[in-house]
Amino acid sequence: MRAVDVYSVEPWGLYMARPTPGRAQFHYLESWLLPSLNLRASVFHFSPGFERDQDFYLDIGTYTPGPHRWTAEDHYLDVVVRTGIGAELCDVDELLTAVRHNLLTPEVGEQAVQTAVNTVDGLARHDYDLQRWLAGNGMVLSWRTL
Repeated sequence: MRAVDVYSVEPWGLYMARPTPGRAQFHYLESWLLPSLNLRASVFHFSPGFERDQDFYLDIGTYTPGPHRWTAEDHYLDVVVRTGIGAELCDVDELLTAVRHNLLTPEVGEQAVQTAVNTVDGLARHDYDLQRWLAGNGMVLSWRTL
């Protein structure tokens, strides 16, 4: 469990923002859990000297809302989004290792790949603009400015 500064629930997702003590690379993390898309969209607020060329980091997984608690299962695949430039699929090796070692079923692995394909396709059709793609799906994300 981690302390959260802000959270808010929308019909289509859950927003969380929190500091990340003990992490040298970044000092603050914002995330939206988007169950219908099997995505967690995050913005990392990097510490000086650790900046990365990315606008959003998308974790592929299963995100399940509940009345008092949400659950998340990471499916190891990630997509790094550079707005207007492109999207990079990452950690395919981690997904394959997880399936090979029975941490995920082959069906879940297949679902993760399909989610990644749909995500990159949706981003490409919207000029790699995550905000625009999600708004077209009725999901308007807001982010803090730090």
